Amino acid sequence: MESLHQHHIAVLLLSLGALLGAAKVLGELAHRLRQPSVLGELLAGVLLGPTVLGTLAPETSAFLFPPEGPSAVALNTITMVAVTLFLMVAGLEVDLSNVWRKGWVGLKVGLAGVAIPFAAGFAAAWNLPAFFGQQPGANPLLFAMFLAIAMSISALPVIVKTLRDLNLYRSDFGVVVVSAAIFNDLVGWIVFAVILGLIDNAGNLGHGLTLTVFLALGFVLFVFTFGRKLIHRILPYVQAYTWWPAGEIGFVVVLTLAGAAFTEWIGIHAIFGAFFIGMAVGDSPYLRRRSRYILDQFVSSVFSPIFFAGIGLKINFITYFDGPLVVVVFVIACVCKLIGGAAGAKWGRMGSRESLAVGFAMNSRGAMEIILGLLALERGIISQELFVALVITAILTSLLGGPMMQLIL
Repeated sequence: MESLHQHHIAVLLLSLGALLGAAKVLGELAHRLRQPSVLGELLAGVLLGPTVLGTLAPETSAFLFPPEGPSAVALNTITMVAVTLFLMVAGLEVDLSNVWRKGWVGLKVGLAGVAIPFAAGFAAAWNLPAFFGQQPGANPLLFAMFLAIAMSISALPVIVKTLRDLNLYRSDFGVVVVSAAIFNDLVGWIVFAVILGLIDNAGNLGHGLTLTVFLALGFVLFVFTFGRKLIHRILPYVQAYTWWPAGEIGFVVVLTLAGAAFTEWIGIHAIFGAFFIGMAVGDSPYLRRRSRYILDQFVSSVFSPIFFAGIGLKINFITYFDGPLVVVVFVIACVCKLIGGAAGAKWGRMGSRESLAVGFAMNSRGAMEIILGLLALERGIISQELFVALVITAILTSLLGGPMMQLIL
């Protein structure tokens, strides 16, 4: 039986400690500067990765974060578990009851907020694949669909946090934005899941495209019908016969890992299973608020910083920085999302100022676009230059959302 040697374990623990420590320090600094903590966590990875440490002290960088070998495999596995738990917490944030309060207006905002950026992103990638960094051998249709999704996705956790900071989360405006973001994320993740299924099936890694799509849709349908009701029935028994909060938290994590394992097995990334399980569990009235808080704090304090800092280890952000590409991607992302969100709000008969504010709220990409980009990069769909452009776009759009909403409203 193969195992990590003493040296590999020591290197892994040291690299995890360095990564988490730097991410926490810079994340706290970003928070004190009233910026998203994910900005500091990403910066930590940039400093420890090939961009800075790899350039100034390549031997130290290679020792701490070896590009291959048992330690590298173990670190990648930990970051995969980290992003799975992060998506579970993002799912817990979704309040499905909000959809029904202003659901019709939110649906209109969500439809326009997806359709217009999707069409613009698809047209740009289809007509200028070389400029946007389509990888040799990548399917042009899949590449165009990926960029379309990247242009249309929103970051629900960032949107929720921004609305709470501005005391708008419980307002009618906040309900519309959150409803639209939920619809936006559901459509985006499901379509991207199908794209991943297409890619994996092309490499003979899946179970056949038809079966993959059928199983994926069946999983989503089961989770939000029978699965959701089953969770509602089981949670009171878990609370009655186990110690709190360990029993309740353990139940949620076990469900998350089971759902993630299933979607990974059918040829779709584990994060989709985690996200939908999180939504179903979060919808239960029996899940204690304190348990939600503990889960959120634990994942946000340990696993989330490791994942986002780990992104900086994968690429040299200076070497692969393409100025014109960054500008074009950022402009397309912002303009199309603003038009889509504002048009949807006007369609829902909201005022002009509120409609513009909705557009800026929906423009926040945050962690979701970074995760999408990373998955596409790992599967050879996009170039490293486009990945850098997407990360920068995700950061800048998340920074713009709060101040612009505050200014407009």
